[in-house]
Amino acid sequence: NVTDASKVQETIDAVKLKVDLSLWTESVNGNTVNWSLPVAAQKVLKDQAVTQAEKIIESRINSFGVKEPTLQRHGAAESGQILLQMPGLDDPQRVKKLIGETSSLALMKIVSPGNPSPVQTFPTKEAATQSLGGTVPTNRLVLPLTERDNTDEANAQIQPPKQWVVVENPAVVDGSELRDAAAVSRTGSESDYQISFSFKPGGAQKFGDWTGKNIGNYMAVVLNDEVKSAAYIKSQIFDSGEISGRFTKATAEDLSLTLKSGALPAEIEYQEERTVGPSLGADSIRAGVTASIGGLVFVIIFMLIYYRGAGINAVIALLLNMLLTVAGLIVLDSTLTLPGIAGLILGIGMAVDSNVLIFERIREELRDGKTVANAIELGFDRAFITIVDTHITTILSSVILYLYGSGPIRGFAVTLILGLLINLFSAVFVSRTIFMWLLERNPNMKKLSI
Repeated sequence: NVTDASKVQETIDAVKLKVDLSLWTESVNGNTVNWSLPVAAQKVLKDQAVTQAEKIIESRINSFGVKEPTLQRHGAAESGQILLQMPGLDDPQRVKKLIGETSSLALMKIVSPGNPSPVQTFPTKEAATQSLGGTVPTNRLVLPLTERDNTDEANAQIQPPKQWVVVENPAVVDGSELRDAAAVSRTGSESDYQISFSFKPGGAQKFGDWTGKNIGNYMAVVLNDEVKSAAYIKSQIFDSGEISGRFTKATAEDLSLTLKSGALPAEIEYQEERTVGPSLGADSIRAGVTASIGGLVFVIIFMLIYYRGAGINAVIALLLNMLLTVAGLIVLDSTLTLPGIAGLILGIGMAVDSNVLIFERIREELRDGKTVANAIELGFDRAFITIVDTHITTILSSVILYLYGSGPIRGFAVTLILGLLINLFSAVFVSRTIFMWLLERNPNMKKLSI
């Protein structure tokens, strides 16, 4: 409702400057302006909101370090439901809080006499409002100042009495201009963390222009509608800043993640939560490990029967490949899942294939009348290019799976890439070293068991 009929169009224009109403239907009836959203447009906006929420949640979960998460639409297309699966999760409550939390950052000018006067604060919100004549105009905000002045670690969690400041509205720059945010500690203390942030080029330019014109004034670093820092502007600042508040490490990390990922388009409502017990997960993993061991034993028996003495060489290289792959997964702190086990089994197959290529080349050279030493050297040299070619093409395919796949697919890709890289070492160099060792012990070897 517009009280002054002569200002209806002016009001409409002012609203359109602040809100995108391109999808809305407008109707004017006297002093009343109505905007309604057609059903088709509602569906489009809802779908866009769910897609945006998916991307933001995925960004937060990946940054948090959850291993192989699965994130996908759930239920009917119009339900707006998202299914999230997270294996090996130690702190589900913290992750739930991180997923649904919305953090907003804004840098605003504090209404206060400049330096050398201290920043102007008020003991109550009412006192701050009275300084503005009893009402807060649209170009001002009254916000709480919650800086922590305690410098010793024992008192880091003690909150000082809350004060209030008046800031100019709108903000100079806000969180939409953020390029990065990170938790940092200047002292190494677990309860003395700050949040450093940097701006995109556009935000950095605006911030630099504003600080250059406001040297000597005070700036508020506003986090979630609370002033965390009242900073004195000594000189022009461009692309970075810091929120000092003596946060704990976990709080600083979570805040920086939510700031980087952006605000959710709507509030998240948790509809259902299930936890798969470790016994069920262990049964699945046990079945996968049993299949892996069974396949490995079958391959070992085949290599020993078909390639005889040379099969022992292949078995040693294969076992070393398995050992180094598992060690690599431990170093990478990877969670062992069924897709990961599938990648491990496929890696075994590639390792065996490499040995078969080498041994068949050696057999061909021996049939052509080459000596054992020459046959081994030529066999490895001529098989090497083929082995490298097949491994590189498979690694490239796995890299694409990792870049564009979801959590389980990424786990499969990581395990396979690791196994292939190790196999280039074990199947080629380790296996060749064993043959060279045998030739050194018996330089006049006339026959090779292969």
